[in-house]
Amino acid sequence: MIFTETALKGVFLIDPEPIRDERGMFARTWCQKEFETHGLTATWVQSSVSVNARRGTMRGMHYQAAPNEEVKLVCCTIGAIYDVIIDLRPTSSTYGQHVGITLTADNRRAVYIPKQFAHGFLTLDDGSEVSYHMSEFYAASSAQGIRWDDPGLNIKWPGPISIVSEKDRMWPSFRLKG
Repeated sequence: MIFTETALKGVFLIDPEPIRDERGMFARTWCQKEFETHGLTATWVQSSVSVNARRGTMRGMHYQAAPNEEVKLVCCTIGAIYDVIIDLRPTSSTYGQHVGITLTADNRRAVYIPKQFAHGFLTLDDGSEVSYHMSEFYAASSAQGIRWDDPGLNIKWPGPISIVSEKDRMWPSFRLKG
């Protein structure tokens, strides 16, 4: 696997190194030793899947607050998404900044998201499916969010947003969280 740190310290893109032959392709997508070698959390307690019927579905920007902050490993197993991660660490030099990454079933890329980051995505294909591994159990009392369309964040979504849950529409702007 190839680990590439993004502009947000601690957020990594993880690309498989495929081995191809006449049967197709084989690649490792997770390895505890390799994650630990890079200083990354390698213990997952919960996995989830998000199935999205239509292109233009927005999910996010979500995170869990203390004491249930979580690390996430996210990949797209069917279709394509534009994944956005926002740095919520008040003492970070990139506080309030974000990165956007296209994850697809074809590129098999994953993104490692540390604690104190918000995460969300926009589906780019009908029927997109997203797989998550989390380091902490979901705690409804710690579930938080930020508006995906906060003008202060200036996120450039790569397509129209047509489906957003009522809960995601109600999150406050980032400035109110700061």
